[in-house]
Amino acid sequence: MTKVWTANRLINGVLERMLTEVETSFSADCICYVGPIAFGADDAIRDAVEEIKEKKERLVFILETPGGFAETARRISDTLRHHYSVVDFLIPSHAMSAGTILAMSGDAIWMDYYSVLGPIDPQVEDEKGALIPALGYLIRYEKLLAKANKGKISNAELKILLSFDQGTLYSYEQARDLARTLLEEWLVKYKFKDWTTTDTRKRTVTLEMKKKRAKEIADKLNQVDKWNSHGIGINMARLTGDLNLKIDDFGADKDRHSKVRQYYELLSDFMGRMGHRSVVQTRVSYLPLT
Repeated sequence: MTKVWTANRLINGVLERMLTEVETSFSADCICYVGPIAFGADDAIRDAVEEIKEKKERLVFILETPGGFAETARRISDTLRHHYSVVDFLIPSHAMSAGTILAMSGDAIWMDYYSVLGPIDPQVEDEKGALIPALGYLIRYEKLLAKANKGKISNAELKILLSFDQGTLYSYEQARDLARTLLEEWLVKYKFKDWTTTDTRKRTVTLEMKKKRAKEIADKLNQVDKWNSHGIGINMARLTGDLNLKIDDFGADKDRHSKVRQYYELLSDFMGRMGHRSVVQTRVSYLPLT
C-alpha cells in the first residue's frame, strides 16, 4: 500500500531529521520533552527511552517546562540514569521549579544567553487539583505565625492564619524538603563529580566541599523572596555569577546553536498549530501527551 504523505507527517519527518542533527552535534542520543513535570510524563519519557535502539553512552535531554512535582522529577532522573551513564540537560528556553531540580541531575547543563532556570519552588495540587507553588504558602504561613508570636497580628491576619490546614502545610513542607534533598544529592553525585580542584587556589576538592557548595546553591534557589516570584527566570549569567554554578553555553558553537534553535522553533510552531501542550520526541517518534 502506498504511504499517504500528509503535511503533519512531513513535518514530523523534518523534526526527526533536525533532532538527529542535534544528536550528531553532541555525539549523543537526544530526547526532547516539552510540558509539565507531572504524573504521566515519567511514563511517556520511559517509553521513549526504551524505544531508542543501539543507545549511545550519553544522552542530551532537551527540556522545556513550567515545573511540576519533585517526585516526578526523581522518577524521570532515575529512568534516564538506568539507561545512560552520562546525562546532560539542554534548556533552549526555560525549565522552572521542578524542571530546575531535574536539570540539576545532569552531568552538564547547557544554556545560552536566552535560557532560564527558576527557583526550586515545587508545585503541589490544591483541593481543586490545580498546581500551586508550595513555598509561597509556607512563607505566608510562617510570616503570619511570627507576627502572632510577637502579638502584632491583626484580626484579619489571624483569621487567615487559622484557616491554614496543618495536614496540607505538612505536605508542602515535605515537597520543599524533597526538592532540596534531590538537588543537593544530584549536584554532588553528577554535576560535581569531575570537580577535583578549586579554580583559584588549586586546592583538592573534598566531598564535604562539594556538599557545602550544593547546600549553598539549594539555599539560594530556595529563597523565593530573593527572586521575588515563583516564575522568575534566572539566566546563565546569574547562575554562574550569583550561584557560582558552572553552565555550558551551547551558543558558543554557532553551528550547534543554529541546529538547536531551528529544531526548537519548528517544534514550538508545530505544537502550537496542532494544539499540543505537551510532547515527547526522539529521532524515531513524536508523541503528544493528553
